[in-house]
Amino acid sequence: MKLVSIKSLANAHGDGVWAVAWAAATGDRPAVLLTGSADESVKVWKGDELELERTNSGNSLGVVAVAASPDGRVAACTSLDSVVRIFDVDSNSTLATLESKPAEAWQMQFHPKGELLAVAGGGSGCVNIWKASSGSRETSLKAESVDKVGGGKFVLSVAWSPDGKLLACSSMDGTIAVFDVARGKMLHTLDGHSMPVRCLAFSPVEPRYLFTACDDKHVHMYDAEGRSLVSAMSGHASWVLSVAGSPDGAALASASSDRTVRLWDLKTRSCVQSLTEHKDQVWGVAFRPGRLATVADDRSICLYDYA
Repeated sequence: MKLVSIKSLANAHGDGVWAVAWAAATGDRPAVLLTGSADESVKVWKGDELELERTNSGNSLGVVAVAASPDGRVAACTSLDSVVRIFDVDSNSTLATLESKPAEAWQMQFHPKGELLAVAGGGSGCVNIWKASSGSRETSLKAESVDKVGGGKFVLSVAWSPDGKLLACSSMDGTIAVFDVARGKMLHTLDGHSMPVRCLAFSPVEPRYLFTACDDKHVHMYDAEGRSLVSAMSGHASWVLSVAGSPDGAALASASSDRTVRLWDLKTRSCVQSLTEHKDQVWGVAFRPGRLATVADDRSICLYDYA
């Protein structure tokens, strides 16, 4: 796989762009790109042209995460005020507002079937699972209550396995908890990092493989079922802020505060390409078939083609 730049948009937002996600194509439109920013807005862009379609400005503080349901019709955003808003992608209408205590809503992801939304609970030490259609909280999954230095656990990120059976969450102390969602039980933890793990992503095609982005400058590949570290990939010069697997499972993209995006071949587990278009720390990477989108604190969006 090789990434080829096809579009770059400067000043896409009025402040740093902190979050990115694709909303899948529907019967009425092609895939669209969602971006969230410190300017308190979520923007919806035409997928290949990066032309602005609409702006969702219902947040009161900076947007730290965006996510879209598998059918591409519903999206959610989290902001620094710990409010999660669920909205219709095509009409911008708010469907539900989920309120948490301060510092208790961070990264999030929809279940592969779309009816549930898992939200990293920050200082609560939990993952909260909400029913997106009703805005009701279904359950809370508790990670270990104490971190490695004896403080309270702070949960930063979540990821569903592609079959929906496992849910993983990461913490400030570098640990990753893996849950059996149906039983509401924590199965085990994955070790290897000792600094904040800011992003998690399961392989889209191999339910047991989990990728992590950490402040220790490493990307790890774990066997989430076998509790083992498969590979540690190094090359970034600073914090790794985001990871995403390609839809075919062949490659991984990682974003860093070193201002680069790296593409990793998962057969050789080596970096095969380094992208340097951004001029500030890169907060997000997101794949869809044939495209990779990246966003950064320089307010820009970059779009790449791959084959």
